[in-house]
Amino acid sequence: MAGILVFVEQRDGQIRKASLEALSEAKRLAQAKGMPVSAVLLGSGVSQLAAGLGEWGAEKVFVADQPELAQYSPQAYAQAVAQAVAQAQPQAVFLGATALGRDLSGRLAAKLKVGCLPDVTALKWDGDTLQAVRPVYSGKALATVDGGHAVPVVVTTRPNVFAAQKSPTTAEVVSLPAVAVSGGYRVKEVVTSQGGELDVAEADIIVSGGRGLRGPENFALIRELAKVLGAAVGASRAAVDAGWIDHAHQVGQTGKVVSPTLYIACGISGAIQHLAGMSSSKVIVAINKDPEAPIFKVADYGVVGDLFQVIPALTEEIRKLKA
Repeated sequence: MAGILVFVEQRDGQIRKASLEALSEAKRLAQAKGMPVSAVLLGSGVSQLAAGLGEWGAEKVFVADQPELAQYSPQAYAQAVAQAVAQAQPQAVFLGATALGRDLSGRLAAKLKVGCLPDVTALKWDGDTLQAVRPVYSGKALATVDGGHAVPVVVTTRPNVFAAQKSPTTAEVVSLPAVAVSGGYRVKEVVTSQGGELDVAEADIIVSGGRGLRGPENFALIRELAKVLGAAVGASRAAVDAGWIDHAHQVGQTGKVVSPTLYIACGISGAIQHLAGMSSSKVIVAINKDPEAPIFKVADYGVVGDLFQVIPALTEEIRKLKA
């Protein structure tokens, strides 16, 4: 057995950034061992995307292109990826730790009867064994783990942690046999929110608001700052539970785990649940009127002050710099 197989997720004909990050990390690890990297791409009308994955290091791309795969079907997707595994015989299977990737990885690992290493933030070789580092205990500690002796080990990589880097090669495209889509459950329709807002799970900059905003109308401050920064809008669980903003924006253990380059927390005290979802951000800025707020313990920069004064002033200064 040799090589690494990467499940490449696409949405509306666009390759997800998290998948390119997983593919790039697979290429880095494979090169160290002289191994090949392959990819598996599923969907409807996606064949034209396959050859382009060679730009990111995939030497072979397995494609299942059929109308029944237009929407995510857990059983069918697991079956198709298992077919690719049978042909590629990889030592590891990588997926981005998106909502789809998290669901599919566990199902695939169970189908293959192998271990699963979820939400990893670092990977390395220990001899011929792939070792991973992943946060545990709500992000308060890091564990070094491996998948045991059963191969291939299934790994999901945390978005925005690994760099997506091109490594051009020529990809051989291989068609997979048609898979049956029946029984169980499958996605019939995807309803997206209006406004085209960035997804916090993949955003490079996030501006989040919490209980300190005092009400839903004050999220306008957060949205304005996010607009000038080209950032996504995030929120704490308290703000979501209060009905101030949709759950899709929630950052935290029961929301989305994020790792942006810049995370700005406004009026967020820093409960353990929230810290577990954003503490791996590269730079953290906290704005809070309470100097004892736990958020300051993880922040790289802290502003102790009234967010209703600080945020408008910060927004205006950024707007001037960009003018």
